[in-house]
Amino acid sequence: QVQLVESGGGLVQAGGSLRLSCTASGNIFSINAMGWFRQSPGKQRALVASIDRRGMTNTEDPVKGRFTVSASRDNAKNMVYLQMNSLKLEDTAVYYCSAWVNGLRYWGQGTQVTVSS
Repeated sequence: QVQLVESGGGLVQAGGSLRLSCTASGNIFSINAMGWFRQSPGKQRALVASIDRRGMTNTEDPVKGRFTVSASRDNAKNMVYLQMNSLKLEDTAVYYCSAWVNGLRYWGQGTQVTVSS
């Protein structure tokens, strides 16, 4: 079992920045990769960025060059971050942290990011 808790969402003006954090606890040594998804009303949840246990990252085209995913480990917790710069109105969504563990996917509760004009 892995537990995920996100933080850092909020309201920001277009062009601004936010940093999301996710703390993973539990069976962290079985985590193969962690990532961020987002979902806005009427749309499917979509991958934003991910990082695997080797530190290899993937960033999806809509946010490439603006968002950066990174990770760290501290004792019994894994942390994954999403630095979001040059935010656009279309980045408004609920952002979910996710962990892949031996073929299973775990989710956090989500954090709202709202970009205003």
